[in-house]
Amino acid sequence: MTSRHRIGLVGLGMAVKKHVLALRELGDRAEITAAWSPTEARRRAFTESFGLPTVAELERVIDDPAIDVVLVLSPPWSHHEIVERCAKAGKHVLLEKPIEATLARSQAVVELCTEAGVKLGIVFQNRFRTPHLKLAELMRRHALGRLSSAALAVRWWRPPEYFAEPGRGLKDRDGGGVMMTQAIHAMDQLMDLVGLPQTVAGFVATSPLRAIDTEDVVGGSALWEDGLIGTLDLTTVAYPGFPERIELSGEHGTAILERGRLRLWLHDGTVVDEGEDAGDPAVVGDYLAHKRLIADFLTAIETGSEPAASGVKSMEVHRLIDALMRSSGSGLPERP
Repeated sequence: MTSRHRIGLVGLGMAVKKHVLALRELGDRAEITAAWSPTEARRRAFTESFGLPTVAELERVIDDPAIDVVLVLSPPWSHHEIVERCAKAGKHVLLEKPIEATLARSQAVVELCTEAGVKLGIVFQNRFRTPHLKLAELMRRHALGRLSSAALAVRWWRPPEYFAEPGRGLKDRDGGGVMMTQAIHAMDQLMDLVGLPQTVAGFVATSPLRAIDTEDVVGGSALWEDGLIGTLDLTTVAYPGFPERIELSGEHGTAILERGRLRLWLHDGTVVDEGEDAGDPAVVGDYLAHKRLIADFLTAIETGSEPAASGVKSMEVHRLIDALMRSSGSGLPERP
């Protein structure tokens, strides 16, 4: 029988609801015992919404010996300091993406947890969506054969009011734009499916549509060691917004992941067209992937294994983002 973990929440912003719903369904394995935000209004709203206890001091989460897991949902630039304190206190950390605001700070976070001997997981929940899991299994079975072409498109729209929140779209708060904030989930899915490319070339720009200093338009190409060539088309200026899409083509056929749906066509006549399991209430609430991710993280703690979205594995997407930014600046291909 698995142990029941005591969870502390750090940060009570827009990401918290799905985590709370997921943890409630995992009540036989975990319970939220304390939640902290530096903002009194958010603490009050959290208690009113979920009936869970909050604390006014971060120390009451980190220094509580009964809490063994801390779920960090605070802004990127705060992650290093919070994770460092958690790791020194011997607490395992499940960290909202991105790991940190820069590549160097992200790597430092991973190393902090490794040196402290605590587990670090990153909230890349799209790895746990049913269509992605099915495609990942097909890839392990080499269903597409040797891949020749990969394409990732995240063509979303973010209206002016989205950027009205103080700091939104600014490096000082978010660390990056469309890559770090929006497309990072789909980029991580691509890394999970085909791994980190050998070389990338990128063009990165900030459109004149909003007063931000981070990128909102990215065009990139990538070359993998085995000869696979891929493209990345990432933006938040594509009105009215379109489903994110990953397409992989190989010697045996083509697979497409598009907003929670997997479609597959093989030369032998096999056709697959599957979505999420609509009968699961967690799908209706859109937190099934969070539930699976948290369960996987708890299992890693209990068994001594590594979580599927570990800090080490999640560094791949950070290295990809960094290489695309460097390539845009240098005008040359760069190695992630």
